[in-house]
Amino acid sequence: MKRQPTAILSFGVLHGGMEMDAFRIAKLLAKTTQVTMIVKKDAYLDTHYRKLAHDVGIEVEAVKFHMYFSPNLIFSVRKIVQEKKIKNIIFFGASEMRSLYFSFLGLDVNLIIRHGMKKTRPKKDLLHRLVYSDVNWHVSICQYLIENVREIIPFGKQAKEKLIYSSLRYIPEHLPEPSVREMKPLKLLHVARIAPGKGQVDAIKTCSVLYELGIPFELTCIGDMFPPFEERFNAVLQSVPYKDSIKLPGFCNNVPEYLREADIFFYPSSGEGLSNSFIEALSYGLVCIAYNNTSFPELRELGFDYFIAKHEDLDSLKKKLLEAVEYLRINKVPIGKNVELARKLFSSDRELDEFLDILQ
Repeated sequence: MKRQPTAILSFGVLHGGMEMDAFRIAKLLAKTTQVTMIVKKDAYLDTHYRKLAHDVGIEVEAVKFHMYFSPNLIFSVRKIVQEKKIKNIIFFGASEMRSLYFSFLGLDVNLIIRHGMKKTRPKKDLLHRLVYSDVNWHVSICQYLIENVREIIPFGKQAKEKLIYSSLRYIPEHLPEPSVREMKPLKLLHVARIAPGKGQVDAIKTCSVLYELGIPFELTCIGDMFPPFEERFNAVLQSVPYKDSIKLPGFCNNVPEYLREADIFFYPSSGEGLSNSFIEALSYGLVCIAYNNTSFPELRELGFDYFIAKHEDLDSLKKKLLEAVEYLRINKVPIGKNVELARKLFSSDRELDEFLDILQ
């Protein structure tokens, strides 16, 4: 059944997971309804995704604003929604809610907030209770975030919550036959924006155990650099004697090639919601390592096998890294169980159906 016109709102300025998720879900929904993406003018979604959106039938509207509470944001979004007769609104973000409350005030819209990141500051004061009062659905991408949202975000009288796991961006068409892999050198992979809490620094420091044991390795960290973090990151990189074994290709469009070549997906993040890159690594059957925090225990409960270290404990992380190396030495990869489970739980058809259930 065709749904009424839908707007995807994402005002992030970077090329991060939230922005990519917004475009991915817009593409999914464009199969069943008219979709308009409303983005910040001159941000990454405006400058790099406009043609891609046009090619799949998505309209893009860019709004110029500078502050989280912006009259231009209020009136521009309201005008777009009214002129295009938009009924469903899916907002990826939080900071602009003060403006968006007034954009939708008095309009008959189905407002959905999609939560993909851990929130830390409570927003249950009088102002936030007002601006969130007209939200119809709070959609979270894992059970951990459902509980986090309950604790942090105020719910209006009509608000409901729903868990919708993200779907895979990269689905391997063909994987090699399971075998014990030759590791010369050991290839470790990390995929995320290089920023505080994403895990690259802990991954680099932990590789000291491989260096000390004389195990040849390469750690490839794919992702754009978050500029304020660059000085600190480079200081860590220059401090280790194996810095030449750390590869930094930046943002890449060919992530699947790296996934196919990697032995271990090394992702000691300290505060993810549910990492797209981690579930993609599981779908490629890689041996994966993460900290015991946020959504990672949940993935274990869903049935995935991977190595999990104590939260932000480098000694525990070193131990798990060596256990992963030993596992690779005697076990066949790709890990078929993880591949099959990831394709089932994180399928695009399933994600689309679950979003359609809450659209009008």
